[in-house]
Amino acid sequence: MIFDPLQLAIPGVRALQPYQPGKPNDIIQREFGKEPIVNLASNENPRTPDSVARDFLNGCNEPFSRYPDGSGHALKNALAQKLDVTPNQITLGNGSNDVLELLVKAFVSPGEGVVVSEHAFAVYSLAASAVGAELKTAPAVEWGHDLQAMRDLVDRKTKLVFIANPNNPTGTWISETEVCTFLDSLPGSVITVIDEAYFEYFSDAQMPDAVHLLNRYPALVATRTFSKIYGLAGFRVGYGVSSPEIADILNRVRQPFNVNSLALTAAERALKDEEFLIRSRELNNQGMIELVNGMSSLGLRSIPSIANFLSVDLQRPAFPVFEKMLQRGVLVRPIANYGMPNHLRFTIGLEEENSKALDVLEQSLIQ
Repeated sequence: MIFDPLQLAIPGVRALQPYQPGKPNDIIQREFGKEPIVNLASNENPRTPDSVARDFLNGCNEPFSRYPDGSGHALKNALAQKLDVTPNQITLGNGSNDVLELLVKAFVSPGEGVVVSEHAFAVYSLAASAVGAELKTAPAVEWGHDLQAMRDLVDRKTKLVFIANPNNPTGTWISETEVCTFLDSLPGSVITVIDEAYFEYFSDAQMPDAVHLLNRYPALVATRTFSKIYGLAGFRVGYGVSSPEIADILNRVRQPFNVNSLALTAAERALKDEEFLIRSRELNNQGMIELVNGMSSLGLRSIPSIANFLSVDLQRPAFPVFEKMLQRGVLVRPIANYGMPNHLRFTIGLEEENSKALDVLEQSLIQ
C-alpha cells in the first residue's frame, strides 16, 4: 500500500491549497536583475517607527534564552489603557490571523456554520474550511459586504460571522449604523468578528469602532494588528478584544508562547509612538490621492478605499500586466483568487514608489 499523507488529512484540510506569498525581493532581483524592487504587494507600512528601529536590541531587556511572557502582561496593560478596556479582554496573537484562527478553533465544530462575504479576506474561509465548517458566502455589493445578504445566511447552525472593516482586498467599509443594525438582528448564539486590521488608517466619526461597541454587544470580537500602520509586519503581533468570557476561551486554545519577546517589546514601544502613527496616516492619505489620480489619468477605475491599498480594475485579465510590472521591478498583487481577475491591488508606498508604480503600470498596459 502506497503511503499518501493527503488521504490521512481531515477532509477540510485536503480541500485547501497552501497560501502563496509573494516572492522575496532578493529572489526577484536575481530573476529579473532589478534592484531595488518596489514592493507594493503586501499592504505593509513602508516605514518602521524609529522608536523600534533605533537601538532596538540594545534597549530590549528580555533575556533571549528565556521564554517570552506567555501572558503578554506589559503589552496587554498598555493596550488596555489605550483602548479603555481591561487586560482580561485582550487575546494576543502571532499576528491577528492567529486570533482569527483561534476563534474558529474554539467555537466551530465540523458541520457548524461560518458566514463570510464574497471578496472578503481569505483567512476566514481558510480557517473555516480547515475545521470542516459549513461555509456560507454572501454575494458582495459594489465589491463590499452586503450585511442583509449575510444576515439572510445566518441559521441555527451558524456560530461565527466574519466582517472585515475595511475589507482586504477591496478597501470597502461599512458605517456604524449598518453594523449596529446587523448586530441587533442576530441571535445571541452567534459571535460576530469585526476584523479592523486597517482601523488606524481612517478617522471618520461615522466609522464604527468595534472596541467601543463591546459593552453593547457581548457576542462581538474586534481584531487588530501591529502589522499595518504600526510598521511591524515582520514581528507578527496582533490582538483581539472581546468580553472577558470570550477571551478566557480563546486563551484556553492559544499556544502558551505565541508572541515572542521581541514582538512584545516592539509592539509596546510602537503603541506609544503616536507621532509615527499620525505621520503614517498623513503619508498614506497623500499617497492614496496620488494613486487614485494616477489611475484616473490612465483611464482606470479604482475601488474607493480607506485602507493602505487600492484595488484597480484594468478591464482586462490582470495577471499578464502583473508579470510585465514585475519584470520592470515593481511588485503588486493580482487578486484573481478573490474572484477579481481583472484587478490589481497596489499598497500605498513612499512617494517615489507610488510614482514608479504608476509609470511602470502605464508602460505595462501599452506593451
